[in-house]
Amino acid sequence: MSDVLALVEARLRTALGEPDARAAVTFLGTDRIEVLRFHDGDVVRYATLGMSAQPMSDPAGPSPDHHPSASRFAAPLSIVIADPLRGPRAELVLSVRAGLADTDKVLRPLAVLAASPQVEGLVVAPGASLDTGEPLWPGAPFTSVLVAESGGLVEDLELDEPMDPVRFLPLLPMTPNEAAWKRVQGAEALQERWLRNGTDLRDPMRSGVPLG
Repeated sequence: MSDVLALVEARLRTALGEPDARAAVTFLGTDRIEVLRFHDGDVVRYATLGMSAQPMSDPAGPSPDHHPSASRFAAPLSIVIADPLRGPRAELVLSVRAGLADTDKVLRPLAVLAASPQVEGLVVAPGASLDTGEPLWPGAPFTSVLVAESGGLVEDLELDEPMDPVRFLPLLPMTPNEAAWKRVQGAEALQERWLRNGTDLRDPMRSGVPLG
């Protein structure tokens, strides 16, 4: 799996340049997750590295000792019968405007989201909502993100058969009202609302889009 991550990092460097910082987080029962930081003019980009080491798989079912109140990262919450090669692979990319907030504090929340396929058996795909349960950075009006389509900023990385390609999924921060509205109306409707209102999705302190 280290070969996959070497290819992933090379693709990130090709698309985003050299990282100027990186941090590593390890949760109990998971592989190490790194977050790399890249500067591009007035935009700073954070990309995970490690989520794609294993393919994502749907859980086969809850473990016998699972309890809803258990700590989210105390232990894997599901028994996952996974194909070690086949299955979707992804990394997460977040882009924000630099200098407007202490966005470097997003490193741990991003690592939490990147670890969720291993910990919770989630398959992260475009259109999904991911919730950190806390502000993405100090003072942030966002506690969740919308997963957008890959293939724009960082091109998908093809791997040798039978492995699926690695997709670099952009994350779009959502306010609590936007997240609630998206659950009812859907991801496409929210993205259309953002587009119609000219919402700057890279503004780390933006207000929510009008939803009335």
